[in-house]
Amino acid sequence: MNTQSQNLLKGSLSVIILRLLEDREKMYGYEITQKVKELTSGQMQLTEGALYPALHKLESEGLLTTETQIVEGRARKYYSLTKQGKTESVNRLAEMTNFLQNLQTILTIKPI
Repeated sequence: MNTQSQNLLKGSLSVIILRLLEDREKMYGYEITQKVKELTSGQMQLTEGALYPALHKLESEGLLTTETQIVEGRARKYYSLTKQGKTESVNRLAEMTNFLQNLQTILTIKPI
């Protein structure tokens, strides 16, 4: 993925995280990175350096809650949506969808 694509991904990361968590009760960080990779056939790859600050920001905004579980002798932090997070997920997804529709309209304008 090139630098421009990375910048676009970083700008939409919170929406991606919220959307993935809408469909699942809880997910841990590595699981999120792998799901994005799987859904995009490897075209989008989240780095830990981008993912975890975004998760922490969403948590500080009150949109995510965390739960730590011991799995195979290691602590694993699971993230899930709060009630506010569920509402905000719907709102941000609608905003992103609207933005993408407008961008598509602009990109498909035929030159005069």
